Amino acid sequence: MTQPAPSRKPTLLSRGSWPEARRIGAILRKETVGGALLLAGAVVAMIWANSPWAETYESLRDLRVGPEALHLNLSLATWAGDGLLAIFFFVAGLELKREFVAGDLRDVRRAAVPIAAALGGVVVPALLYLLITRGVEGAGKGWAIPTATDIAFALAVLAVIGRFLPTALRTFLLTLAVVDDLVAIVIIALFYTDHLAPVPLLAALVPLGIFTVLVQRRVRSWWLLLPLAVTAWALVHASGVHATVAGVLLGFAVPVLRSDKAGGPEAGPGLAEHFEHRFRPLSAGVAVPVFAFFSAGVALGGLDGLVGAFRDPVVLGVAVGLVAGKPIGIMAATWLMSRFTHADLDEGLAWVDMLGLSILAGIGFTVSLLIGELAFGVGGDEHVKVAVLSGSVAAALLATVILRLRNRVYRRIHEIETADLDHDGVPDVYETDRPGVAGG
Repeated sequence: MTQPAPSRKPTLLSRGSWPEARRIGAILRKETVGGALLLAGAVVAMIWANSPWAETYESLRDLRVGPEALHLNLSLATWAGDGLLAIFFFVAGLELKREFVAGDLRDVRRAAVPIAAALGGVVVPALLYLLITRGVEGAGKGWAIPTATDIAFALAVLAVIGRFLPTALRTFLLTLAVVDDLVAIVIIALFYTDHLAPVPLLAALVPLGIFTVLVQRRVRSWWLLLPLAVTAWALVHASGVHATVAGVLLGFAVPVLRSDKAGGPEAGPGLAEHFEHRFRPLSAGVAVPVFAFFSAGVALGGLDGLVGAFRDPVVLGVAVGLVAGKPIGIMAATWLMSRFTHADLDEGLAWVDMLGLSILAGIGFTVSLLIGELAFGVGGDEHVKVAVLSGSVAAALLATVILRLRNRVYRRIHEIETADLDHDGVPDVYETDRPGVAGG
C-alpha cells in the first residue's frame, strides 16, 4: 500500500523562484550605483552647508523657478521633493504592482509576512517617537518620520555587504521597503495635506484615466504618455495632496502582464517591466541623489551643535524609532506570523538573518527626510535632518556587522549552488526540494 506523502510544514521567507532570484539580483546591481550616488549627494550637501560658503548652498536650495500662473513657481528643494521624487514613487508603484500580480508574492501566504513586517515596522517606531516626545509642543506632527525605509540606501548597503545572502532575504527587504513606501504615501496623503482643493483633484482623474486607457492598450509612445503624466502630477500638486501620490497612481495604472495579442510569453517584457527598466536608472541615479543633495544639507554647528541636537526629544524620538523601533516592529510581526501560522523560517535561514535585515530597514533617509519637511517645513527643523542622518547611518553600521558575519556563512551555499548549474543555466537548488544549510 502506498504511503501518503508527508505534509510539508509551511515556511516563512522561502527561497522563491529562479526568475525572481535573477530579477532581484538585477535590481540590487542598479540600486548599488544609485545608493552610492545618494550618499555622494548627501555628503556634498553636508560639506557645503558646513563650509564658509554655506549661504550659497541655501541660496541655491531656495532659488525659485517655474511658471507662477500655474502655481508652479517653486524652490529647487521643493521641485526635488515634489517633482523628482514622483519618479521614485512611480517606480515604487510599478514594483509593488509587479510583486503582487506576477512576482512570487502573488501567493497570499508568501505576501502576508513582509506586509505584516512592514506594518510592524511602521507602528512601533511611531509609538516610540510619540512616547519620547510626549509633552513637547508641536513635536507630535513628526510621528511618521521614523516609519519609512529608504529602498535605494538599504538595497545598496545589502548589495555591497551581502552578495552571498539568500535571495529570500533580498526579496523580503525589497518587498518590505516597497510596502513601506506605499504606507508612507497613504500617511502623506491622509495626515500631511494641509488644505484640499477638490476641483484640481477631480480634474486630475481625466489625464490619469486617459493614461490608464493608453497603457492598458500597451501604448508606449512617450509623446502621448509624458504630457498626460505631467498634467496629472501638476493637478494633484495644485490640489494640496502631495504630488508624489500621482507617481504611485500612474505606476499602478501600468499593466504588468503581457497582452495576449502580443504573441504570448515570447513577445518580450510586459509594459510595467519595460517602464521599470527605463525609469529605475533615472530614479536611482538622478531623482533620489538630487533630492538628497537639497535635503541633507544641515549646518551642524560643530561638535557642540551635534551634541546639543541630541538633547532635543524630537531628535531622540526619530533616532530611536529608526534604530530600535524598526527592528523591534519587524521582528515582532514576523515572529507573531510564525507563532500563529505555525510556520518556520526556510531551512536555509536563521532568525539572526532577520535581525540583521530588520536593523537594515531602519535606514529611513529619503522618505524620512521628505516627511520631516512636510511636518516641519523645508529648513524648519534642522534637528530632524540630524536625527534622520545619524539614525540611518547607525542602522546601516549595526546591520553591516551582523550581515557581514552571516554573509560568510552563506558563501559556502553560494559555491554549492553555482557548482550545480546544469545545461539549462538554472541552479539545481531552484529545481529540487534539497534544503540549504541552516543557520550556519
